Amino acid sequence: MHDLVTLGEVLLRLAVPSPARFETARVLDVQIGGAEANVAAACARLGLKTAWISAVPANPWGDRVLRELSGHGIDCAYVQTMPGTRLGLYFLEYGVAPRPVQVLYDRRDSAFSHLTADLVDWETVRRARVAHVTGITPALGLQSRKLADRLVNEATTISFDVNYRAALWTPSDARAFAESVLPRARYVFIGRAEAKTIFGVSGDPERVLDHLARHAPKATIALLQGSDGSTVLNDGHIWRPTVRHAVQMIDPIGAGDAYAAGYIWATLSGRLPQDAVNIAATIAALKCSMWGDVALISRDDVKDALAGGADVRR
Repeated sequence: MHDLVTLGEVLLRLAVPSPARFETARVLDVQIGGAEANVAAACARLGLKTAWISAVPANPWGDRVLRELSGHGIDCAYVQTMPGTRLGLYFLEYGVAPRPVQVLYDRRDSAFSHLTADLVDWETVRRARVAHVTGITPALGLQSRKLADRLVNEATTISFDVNYRAALWTPSDARAFAESVLPRARYVFIGRAEAKTIFGVSGDPERVLDHLARHAPKATIALLQGSDGSTVLNDGHIWRPTVRHAVQMIDPIGAGDAYAAGYIWATLSGRLPQDAVNIAATIAALKCSMWGDVALISRDDVKDALAGGADVRR
């Protein structure tokens, strides 16, 4: 049995070195990334038994994905290898304020788009302590929506990150899917801007969480507020991080995934709610300090950061 099973697509990440722009780039930094795989990788690195359900092409790029994710400790036995398909791409341009980060997707006809429910071992989802999915997967198309719906129906305990992507679907479509998941979800992760865009709710965190709790009465709900931290509603109680980290922002991509991974790991490890919130916030901060989608962290990294950290580890 796995502690965590995730389902979703991994993309080849091609980043323009800052402060260059797409139109001036001469080189691209090559990595891999995908929301559900990012969560699985961080949890695996922290010691949870994790599995990732997906599909990759039968070519060297697919081999690289499997090699890298297996290297983090993820069980990739449930990933289908599909001849004649491709790995989806995303191009990343890092903005220097006031320019925003820009993302361009190129994922049509990817291996994941050919994954069907009959190719998935749903028993591993049923047996997992937690099954994690994000709003990205159902937004990719009808077939991916069917996979996400099936995971929600098969899982015993559901973790759901809203993870809204305006380039993939409309707020109304995202809300329709979210409302089908929230009543069953045990863990919900949502950004402040997402709450406003999808559910039309804004204001102080308590007001937003109270609104969301009507849709997800069984869930622990984490509202991610960027530089303002996070607020978590758990069993009717509000929790906020009691630790604050001075972060030198290297790469914000994947910070939300790192937060979700931290909260899931802490909770499944039996930590108290305040500890879980502190750990989640700390892992998100650690992720922002490093390049790439995946939080390349260990339990010692988390322990040191929670203790205040040292300038040099000897």
